[in-house]
Amino acid sequence: MKPQILIIEDEKLIRWSLRQRFEEESYQVDEAETGSEGLDKLTDNLFDLVMLDYKLPDMTGLDVLRKVREKDQDIVVLMMTAYSNVEDAVEAMRLGAIDYVSKPFKMDALVLTVNKALETTRLKREIRDLRAKMQAEFGFDRILGQCPAMKELFGLIRDIAASGASTVFLRGESGTGKDLVAKTIHYNSDRANRPFMNITCTAITETLLESELFGHERGAFTDAKQMKKGLLELAEGGTVFLDEVGDMPATLQAKLLRFLEEKTFRRVGGVNDIQVDVRVIAATNRDVNKLIDEGKFREDLYYRLNIITLDLPPLRERGDDIHLLSEHYVDAFAKEFRRPVKGQTKEAVKKLMQYSWPGNVRELRNAIERAVLLCKQPEVGPDDLVLGRNETTQSSATFELPQGGISLQAVEEQLVRQALARTGNNQTQAAKLLHLSRDQLRYRMERFGIA
Repeated sequence: MKPQILIIEDEKLIRWSLRQRFEEESYQVDEAETGSEGLDKLTDNLFDLVMLDYKLPDMTGLDVLRKVREKDQDIVVLMMTAYSNVEDAVEAMRLGAIDYVSKPFKMDALVLTVNKALETTRLKREIRDLRAKMQAEFGFDRILGQCPAMKELFGLIRDIAASGASTVFLRGESGTGKDLVAKTIHYNSDRANRPFMNITCTAITETLLESELFGHERGAFTDAKQMKKGLLELAEGGTVFLDEVGDMPATLQAKLLRFLEEKTFRRVGGVNDIQVDVRVIAATNRDVNKLIDEGKFREDLYYRLNIITLDLPPLRERGDDIHLLSEHYVDAFAKEFRRPVKGQTKEAVKKLMQYSWPGNVRELRNAIERAVLLCKQPEVGPDDLVLGRNETTQSSATFELPQGGISLQAVEEQLVRQALARTGNNQTQAAKLLHLSRDQLRYRMERFGIA
């Protein structure tokens, strides 16, 4: 779709010349002679850019700009004037105009300015659409559960998201959805339009973790060739999610405590205090009281984190939520993989309900994903469900070598063909079944002559 430009200008000749040039540039152009006419058109249409004259018959361009900003904070406005002065330019920029150009125009330079402004419009809309997508993806309705513990948790999440709480502590076994809860709190709060930064405290070494969190100054260590901002600084106004904080090294625990108490920190190698406004959500699957007794976690940090605490229940204690979640995942994966699977048999549900789920919701999700991919019946049955490590090990060793022998190449070809058949020729999912990359799968398809 062509970018749409609205020209609000009282001089007909200028409107005509601008329209001619920008239509030559493949833009769709509309025009208005007065501020009121322009505002009416902005009400009825979505424009990518407004070119706004400062002096209009019925009001000033600044008056129009103020009203435009009341309707749409993201629309890009380029001010035009033959009476340029510093005060007007400053006021226009304060009200959100992207630039201020003087008449008479140098048309080629004006085209470049408009092109840059339209790129800004595109980026703003992409960001807005992405934020809307994230808010929909992490809405309150995305956390499923009907058991009393989950209903209570939903209420607490809503209250925390709406509050100004700067520190939240999530406790729960691995796979209970702590990252999902953290994102739900962020994307349903007044911080939703600011960054969400997460880091797993066990994923990188202590030195790198400190640099990732707090940033570093140039020359702070051997490879620090330039200054780098840390996650706390980059997340200004937003949220930082510290996963597996129970495993954070002791030296970093002290620095984190200082930051939580004073809201300031120093980059590695720095001497100046940096103040930021972020919400910190910390999470752990460890028994923190045991870690404190063992001297592995600071008691004062625990008290600082423990102001608002959410305990996420394990799946085995959620009763019928196991059935609710499994039905949801069957439907979701059947659509994603385009598989003709509708629900589960009673025997399959019984098997799910009797299992202890040490890996919690993450394990359930993975089990259902595999079952949907491999299911050959209209419903997921108990034989499609591989639960626990022992059962997985046993099921992976079911192939028997034929009495007369067989070539490995023939076995490999048959496995490739079966994986493609079970996934409806979806190469990405077939590669996933075979633990291959998509390129590795395509190489084998070409080698075996599989279309």
